Amino acid sequence: MAGGEIIPLVAAIIGIGVGAQLLSARFRVPSIIFLLTAGVALGPEGLGLVTRESFGAALPAIVGLSVAIIVFEGAFHLRIGRIKEAPSATLRLVTLGAAIALVGTAVAIRFALGQPWDMSFLIGALLVATGPTVITPILEVVPVRDRVATALETEGIINDVSAAIIAVVVFEVVVLSDEAGEAFVRAFAERLGIGLLVGFVVAALVYYLLRYVDLSPGNAPQNARLLVLAGALVAFAAADTIASEAGVAAAATAGLLLGNADVPYEDEITAFKGDITLLVLSVVFIALAALLEFEDLLQLGLPGIAVVAAVMLVIRPLLVFLSTRGDRFRTNEKLFMSFVGPRGIIPASVATLFAVELQSEAAHLREQAAETAGTSVGQVCTGTATGEAAQLCADAATFDGQAQVLVGTVFLVIFATVAFEGGLARYIAEYLEVIPMRVIIVGGGKVGRALAERLEDRGENVVIVEEVEDTVEKTRNQGYTVVWGDGTDTDVLREAGAGNARTVIAATGDDDANLLIAQLSDSKFDVETVIARANNPDNVEAFEDLGVRTISSAMATAWAIDNQIERPALAHWMTDVGRVGDVQEVEITTEAFANRPVREVGPELPEDCLIALVCRDGDVDVPEADMELQVGDRITLLGRRESVREAMKMVNPT
Repeated sequence: MAGGEIIPLVAAIIGIGVGAQLLSARFRVPSIIFLLTAGVALGPEGLGLVTRESFGAALPAIVGLSVAIIVFEGAFHLRIGRIKEAPSATLRLVTLGAAIALVGTAVAIRFALGQPWDMSFLIGALLVATGPTVITPILEVVPVRDRVATALETEGIINDVSAAIIAVVVFEVVVLSDEAGEAFVRAFAERLGIGLLVGFVVAALVYYLLRYVDLSPGNAPQNARLLVLAGALVAFAAADTIASEAGVAAAATAGLLLGNADVPYEDEITAFKGDITLLVLSVVFIALAALLEFEDLLQLGLPGIAVVAAVMLVIRPLLVFLSTRGDRFRTNEKLFMSFVGPRGIIPASVATLFAVELQSEAAHLREQAAETAGTSVGQVCTGTATGEAAQLCADAATFDGQAQVLVGTVFLVIFATVAFEGGLARYIAEYLEVIPMRVIIVGGGKVGRALAERLEDRGENVVIVEEVEDTVEKTRNQGYTVVWGDGTDTDVLREAGAGNARTVIAATGDDDANLLIAQLSDSKFDVETVIARANNPDNVEAFEDLGVRTISSAMATAWAIDNQIERPALAHWMTDVGRVGDVQEVEITTEAFANRPVREVGPELPEDCLIALVCRDGDVDVPEADMELQVGDRITLLGRRESVREAMKMVNPT
């Protein structure tokens, strides 16, 4: 395609990609659904605007560099500290779980589609990868608990890398070279080792430049963003030059190391990388979907549907339940994780590139057959060839068939898992009740935002309702989830999630509005805890007479000043919550701490954490050492932040 033709095409693809993101945000489903649909519409099966010739020989390079940016960005967001939320389950998901997915999918393809074992394991290796490109959008619209999100995100990022390397090794060593065993292990280890080494070196270099080199005082944030982007591309290209697909491991390694290092301008880098990733994701998904031919899907028939059913309904639940056995995950969370395993960019891109290579190999064999038979390429494989030429034609036909099965199976699984799992994820999550109950703050002013910061710091699922457009923009820019509208409107409260809210806080500057919000939350949505802010202290008694728990702004200020005068150490401790110390109240839900005295339970809690108060049947006491705790007691934990958070999970693992 000429340069004058490809420019408007690329511009259109980017525009459609941005539109897909807007639709995703509007309908709260992953953008990949709209991207794949747009790709098919633009491809040969639709308008025919995008074909294999559109990008020519540049397609592998475009896909490769795009994958590098996507994988780097996903790894950059993965915090090692968060992995501790579900350490054993995460490890098993990327080892035992990946092995079950690989073998189970290969067996399904072998017996359902009748493919040889080498091709079955090749497709099985590709379909191990879930990937951040499809998991992250789901988690953005389904705010599950941290332990669930961390396990799914970590699984997606690591399996993207391992699946890409395994698939390439299977393709080059087993499918093309007909080797296995020691050659397979050696090739896998080489690629993984090269990727880890190159990723480490690039990450160290970028970190040194960011931390210790003056990047121009007037333009340092921009230079930092560009430097990190260059690092991602250099890591991928350098490793991929040494060994094919080692670049994926290098990009992931560099992203993980830099994301967990204390790099300057991290917020600017994160925002920039996210925007770039959205653009390249749009280009790659639309371009790859446009290359798909429905014939590749239709020829699979019922056996192809059987493979999809096995992947979604048998293999995925099996690997999740085995990987999360004995961990802190509840049954409904395991069911949700079983349902969320859509396949994304790695299977699509690598399968397309493999298919192109298989078809090229088939064309090369036909050329050899034509030379052997002394005829033209168009005539040699029409059924008249004999001897060596006939064998070459048969081998060429095998490669063509494998290319069709490879692309058809991979894209069929991608379409099915994305459509069903991506499109229905939120409804499934709500049905299984895996979304933590929300804390809704009506009023996005300084008080509301300060409260939201503290609540989110301790892991609450916070949503702010605000009706002033400028305040909405400011609050969203600070990273909070905001619903734009009047908090006294029942529909607005419902949109904010009042039907699934544990707490509603009316924190506006209008006492009448706060009273109405509190009454609506109690009467219409039966919220467990409703608290109203009284700006005028004269209104406190009237609020409480109506059954509304009320905080007076004037009294709160007076208490704070009194604490600074009479209890300065405690005041400092309380205002420093979230940095050094913490005070949290939590309900005991586990039998492990029931019917046991405080003197036994205390030493089992993390160091630097103690039980300060016990609330039972509305009565609050400083516990004696012999006081026996019971399920349902609410205990107040005081200590260092990390110790308090760990103790909370011990006494209330749900």
